[in-house]
Amino acid sequence: MRRKNETKRKGFTLVELLVVIVILAMLSGIVAPKFFAQIEKARWDSCRSKMAPIESSIETFLLNTNYYPGTLNELVEDPGLNGWAGPYLKASQLLDPWDNPYIYNPYSGGYELISYGADGVQGGTLYDEDIYND
Repeated sequence: MRRKNETKRKGFTLVELLVVIVILAMLSGIVAPKFFAQIEKARWDSCRSKMAPIESSIETFLLNTNYYPGTLNELVEDPGLNGWAGPYLKASQLLDPWDNPYIYNPYSGGYELISYGADGVQGGTLYDEDIYND
């Protein structure tokens, strides 16, 4: 039987809430970096596969006009060359997984297609490493 002054305890004390918050913060500090690392790895892995349609469009452009495009924008907008049968790509396809434009370097008899990775700056390591078409 309850005494008159006793009340039923409801809710949590401030100390209990603080302990739970500290535990959740520690867990998120461990899990969050691993989760975000997986996202960057997926973007890095998809970068090269996103280059394939660009390479295919460059080759189609070459077949149609007998020239390599001067810029990647020529795959989207008519440069005024005879035989141009584009657009070959959407403008959004010219961006890497980090929404940076792919770097296109045409040279005599070929071209180089590059993504500067997660940081968007030339050079780097891990997910900031430059990705080249093979």
